[in-house]
Amino acid sequence: MRSSRITIAANIVAMLVLAWVSTPSASGDEVKGMIMARTGEALIVSSPGGKVTVLLTASTRTKDDKGLFGLDKEEMADTVLIPGLKVRVEGSVDGQGRFVAETITVDGDDLETSQMIQAGLHPTATQVEANVQAIEANKKGIATNQKNIAANQQNIEANKQNIEANKQKIEQNIKDTQENTDRFSRLDDYEVKAQATVNFAPRSIKMSPEDQEELQHLAKQAMGLSGYIIEVKGFADSRGSAAMNEKLSEDRAKTVVGYLMRQCNVPVFRIVAPGAMGEFQPASSNEDAKGRAENRRVEVKVLVNKGITGS
Repeated sequence: MRSSRITIAANIVAMLVLAWVSTPSASGDEVKGMIMARTGEALIVSSPGGKVTVLLTASTRTKDDKGLFGLDKEEMADTVLIPGLKVRVEGSVDGQGRFVAETITVDGDDLETSQMIQAGLHPTATQVEANVQAIEANKKGIATNQKNIAANQQNIEANKQNIEANKQKIEQNIKDTQENTDRFSRLDDYEVKAQATVNFAPRSIKMSPEDQEELQHLAKQAMGLSGYIIEVKGFADSRGSAAMNEKLSEDRAKTVVGYLMRQCNVPVFRIVAPGAMGEFQPASSNEDAKGRAENRRVEVKVLVNKGITGS
């Protein structure tokens, strides 16, 4: 009886998988590949059949399929569509041969890697800190075991194996990050047309009226350009933990993105995913109050892709 139930359950699962895999898109057209470049509402996607120009519209839906069989749909903003990200685009071809996107599906794990590269973290502060702590812990274990080698020979050997395993993990992380960085850097052919720096008080994400006025001016400059995108990177000073500073820099970047969208009327598809730099790449020394004030910032740049616009 139990075996029969298992067989029935397996058949139901197989039918669900088949139905999910075979369900066509609304338009019957689909593009799969990696985003090679982006300029405003246009994406260049490298697919098995060659490079495809994908157009974003106000009705384009971006999502991440999660859960069993991808049945949980997480809606996402167009800001996550950055170079180096793998996507599946459903839509239709317009009269000019361009692919107009109706639905774009991303992979959450691949998105995290692409955002890490976009932000310039190679690898993130959390990963580095965890790996360093693991190595230090194993070193202390070896030092303790060496005091009584004869009695603890097996423990020493086990610790050596743990150290080697951690080294291999670090080397693999570095290799993976470098490969993705190389992939992204080949596409980094943007020209800076305008830029601004927004500074913040300690532990604050609130902008001053002067900075808001500067962002208004920057947005007007951007809207006069063809095919522009806006890059936003947040930073923090060195006080506090690396994880806390990374979160604080992310919140500051999101504050600026929100202001550009709501108060400056910048379309969401013109803004790339905000980068959370934490305390990395300081603008000045963290040894004094003046330097720390300069490091509590968000850098905003208006970029134009020379390869797409022909500039």
